[in-house]
Amino acid sequence: MTSLTWERRKGSAVRFWRAYRAHRAGLYGLAGLALIGLLALAAPLLVGSDVQSVTNAPGTALEAPSAAFPLGTDQFGRSLLGLLVWGARVSLLVGLLAAALSVAIGTLVGIVAGHYGGWFATVVMRITDWFLVMPTLVLAIVLATVMSRSVWTVVLAIGVTSWPTTARLVRAQTIAVESRPYIERARALGGGHRHVMTRHVLPNVMPLVLAQTTLGISTAILTEATLAFLGLGDPTVVSWGGMLQDAREAGAVSSGHWWYLAPPGIAIALVALAFTLCGRAVESVLNPKLGVGR
Repeated sequence: MTSLTWERRKGSAVRFWRAYRAHRAGLYGLAGLALIGLLALAAPLLVGSDVQSVTNAPGTALEAPSAAFPLGTDQFGRSLLGLLVWGARVSLLVGLLAAALSVAIGTLVGIVAGHYGGWFATVVMRITDWFLVMPTLVLAIVLATVMSRSVWTVVLAIGVTSWPTTARLVRAQTIAVESRPYIERARALGGGHRHVMTRHVLPNVMPLVLAQTTLGISTAILTEATLAFLGLGDPTVVSWGGMLQDAREAGAVSSGHWWYLAPPGIAIALVALAFTLCGRAVESVLNPKLGVGR
């Protein structure tokens, strides 16, 4: 049974990759993410942790791009290229963790509400609707303001405010799955609520969850950059949003130091675009309504 299950999963993965390869934009996004991910992982080897040091900065303040500093320097004389590579670690980490937390909450709420139904689902979905109509960024700003300033606060602020869309999608999919005949057979054979939700419903909503996670990472990265730009991020770490905040405080906008603003802004846009391209490709592969088989 274990060998058969492994072969089925392997076959599913092969079919998924074959369908994914048909989406050129998705391949471009995946290649871009692989490159940025490798740079982030190799940052300690490429630039070293001392790139964040203010006292040992190798250059002078706000140097223009040159051979020594390809992207110029910040107001402390630190290399912007080194900061950009090091900041990728925090920005990607926050984006991944916040999206995972958001999707986990949304999946749990959606499955439970779709499975039990009745007045319980009505109450849960009204709460979901309240979170849905409230601006996510405003709620995240409130949480980041009242809590201590750290990376985990940013992850929590983004994760607990951006789950409603996932919850509604998963609830709709749960209702569709539980209307199928094999769910009735499972219940007739003695399957309880937990068995039905974990063994039958969850595997069937996982493709939707995977696509939603991929799309949610880009939103989480943009939200993290916004919070850091507003001064609500962790001041002890380097992130792309924090670099934009430092550039604003240094007067880069008014003084014309474009090289201070452009690199982190372009990096945020490229990573968000790459995750969006991957998410759309995954969605088109896994969503049968788009005409692509699993």
